[in-house]
Amino acid sequence: MLLKELNIVNFKNIGEATLNFIAGFNCFVGKNGVGKTNILDAIYHLSMCKSYFHLSDIQNIRHDEPFFVVQGKYERNNDKIEVYCGVKRGFKKVFKRNQKVYDKLSEHIGLLPLVMISPEDVVLIDGGSEERRKLIDGIISQCNRNYLHQLIRYNKALQQRNALLKATAGKYLDLEMVEIWNEQLAESGESIMQMRIHFLEEFRTVFQTYYKQLSLGREEVELVYKPAVADGGLLTALHDSLERDRYLNYTTVGIHRDDLVLNIGKYPVRKIGSQGQKKTFLIALKLAQYAWLNQMSGIKPLLLLDDIFDKLDADRVSQIVKIVGGKQFGQIFITDTNREHIDEILKMQQVDYRLFTVDKGDILMSV
Repeated sequence: MLLKELNIVNFKNIGEATLNFIAGFNCFVGKNGVGKTNILDAIYHLSMCKSYFHLSDIQNIRHDEPFFVVQGKYERNNDKIEVYCGVKRGFKKVFKRNQKVYDKLSEHIGLLPLVMISPEDVVLIDGGSEERRKLIDGIISQCNRNYLHQLIRYNKALQQRNALLKATAGKYLDLEMVEIWNEQLAESGESIMQMRIHFLEEFRTVFQTYYKQLSLGREEVELVYKPAVADGGLLTALHDSLERDRYLNYTTVGIHRDDLVLNIGKYPVRKIGSQGQKKTFLIALKLAQYAWLNQMSGIKPLLLLDDIFDKLDADRVSQIVKIVGGKQFGQIFITDTNREHIDEILKMQQVDYRLFTVDKGDILMSV
């Protein structure tokens, strides 16, 4: 899959830009804070219908402007696809594929598979379990529509159960209504858990292979799925937790409390990992995500690398470029602050690349 052309109007600090890309490496260089990452986020938005950085749609509109528009022209399995995203203050987001408006944004997820690697990813290690669940859910949802459907159904039931608990605090509680939400949570939750377990059985081996390549075999790593409730016991757990849930006014058990344990050796990478080890761990996770999406969809996702070479030694940088420059990877977008650094790295690996300079939201192709 290729992104041939990107059009941006009033997205974050970018006033207007039309960019044409090559099939290899597309690199954006400039000082920190000039808008390099915003270009990647615009590309991410067209695949995932939202910002990578958890910003609301309104927050992505350029200061004092009434709207933003991001459009992309793609080639996917010889099909030409045009995607449009428009957000206007006070109006609902408009998302189109080939001029046709989507009824539900979830219908778009998976059409344009994409993987982004960013310094923000450190939250997967240092943050709470919610961030690691989002990683698993995001990967599986891009290739498994049933998983996305079950996840949406589970989250809606969870919201309804929590709303019921809150509304009836200190009052009469309709147990039949609670049971309706319990059954929906248990049915969808058990299905989600099984799909997560099956996914991780395949995914962890790919992840370990990439980590070994990036670290030159220096450390062993593992991913351990930690469910909050044992397999097959979610409905019972919901019944048993009702008294506690009523006291706290929210649902305390379920697959929304599961975690993914990230270890180097047998110890949490959060506690013992150096900055370089953490970054290598995260990059290996995302490269494994790329490989899995490619295998499941038969399409090479877009790969977005945001300032990933910082704090990595020369050996690891060389390994990353060597890996992503291989035939199993497709179109790649990179940001960096040092043009000479990028030129040196990519010329050394003898890969095709196009370079853009970015300054205060202005983007120019370099020669």
